[in-house]
Amino acid sequence: MDTIGNYEIIRELGNGATSTVYLALDPFNNQQVAIKLFNLDTLRDPILAKAHRKLLLTEASLVGKLSHPHIVRVFDAVLKDAENYMVMEYVEGHSLAHYTDASRLLPFSTIAEIIYKCCKALEYAQQQGVIHRDIKPANILLNGQSDVKISDFGAAIIVNQQTTQVAGVGSPAYMSPEQVSNLLLTHQTDIYSLGVTMFQLLTGKLPFDASNHFSLIYQIMNIEPQPACQLRPEVPPEMEAIVLHAMEKDLSRRYQTWGEFAHDLMSFFSNNVVTQTEIFDMEKFDILRELVFFKNFSDIELWEVLRISEWRKVHSGEFILREGERGREFFILGQGSVKVVKQELLLSVLNKGDCFGEMAHLSERAFTRSTDVVANSNVTLIGINPDVLERATAGCRFQIDNAFLRLLVKRLDGANTRISHLLSSLS
Repeated sequence: MDTIGNYEIIRELGNGATSTVYLALDPFNNQQVAIKLFNLDTLRDPILAKAHRKLLLTEASLVGKLSHPHIVRVFDAVLKDAENYMVMEYVEGHSLAHYTDASRLLPFSTIAEIIYKCCKALEYAQQQGVIHRDIKPANILLNGQSDVKISDFGAAIIVNQQTTQVAGVGSPAYMSPEQVSNLLLTHQTDIYSLGVTMFQLLTGKLPFDASNHFSLIYQIMNIEPQPACQLRPEVPPEMEAIVLHAMEKDLSRRYQTWGEFAHDLMSFFSNNVVTQTEIFDMEKFDILRELVFFKNFSDIELWEVLRISEWRKVHSGEFILREGERGREFFILGQGSVKVVKQELLLSVLNKGDCFGEMAHLSERAFTRSTDVVANSNVTLIGINPDVLERATAGCRFQIDNAFLRLLVKRLDGANTRISHLLSSLS
């Protein structure tokens, strides 16, 4: 087979009982995609075949609807009698299942960042009315060190969709107590499943070990999970508390929102991860969300800013810009303060959330810097190159231009106030 539809097959990536996944080329966009080709003929039971087709229809209904940097995009779906396939974003790398082996466990800081990104992605899905219902390591892809993509929304519940959901789907070991009981599900079932996933990433084991399906369901419903630190003593107590909070059987005691779950992960990270130079993505996202400059940005636009920006830490006293230099990059202060100096005369002090160098961006040309900018404390600096910004989405560019407009109005207002005071003092 050389093609599927209009897509050119490159090679097979993997196969299962009812589907084969291929790496293919989309000739229209000249980009690689993953195609999952389904063969429902292998399901001899017509009831089972009907249920699987229902799952395909569920995922196909999400084509183009979930656009988030940490969710695998579904570009196209064809569901015909003889031809059933899904065209998805190709993610190079392993699923998290690869890292649940005791010999390949990830660092705690990486696990915290991965689960944090999953929280933000699933919070976005919830806002779109989607509950995944099958969160597990095999359905979370990892490209590089922490570029996470959640996949396989076939089992999802789509709120307000006028269809009957397929019951009994999902992976039993990761199901919440309410899911194994076939009760009404909310986003908290995904919180529980992500907690089980986190437990397995921390320890290399599932929280419940059962010899059969009935014993597993009994444990999920009635038995408290073994503490992760008993399976792996070096697991930090803070991570132990987070994973147990996510896996609470009682819905009133489980995390109520994705924001609470993400907040605790960020708190663990801030208090336990010591780094001098590297800035982790979850740190960056948290910094951006706090800055007034980005107050009108959606989470998706913030992830895009994170992707197109260059971050670095600068020590107190270091020069960031020098008078007479030429450049186009502009900067936003994520943390700390800087002095703006001209010929050793202090012009101003800029603090967290302020920006400088923006005239290079606004003038749309290489710009000669007219002042020195020196770190007044230890600084976290966010740099954006206008050439890279041009390749960002229209929404992201609009938000940055709008933020600059607000900033310029604020500066003009401040200048007018100072001039008024000066004139008053002269009269």
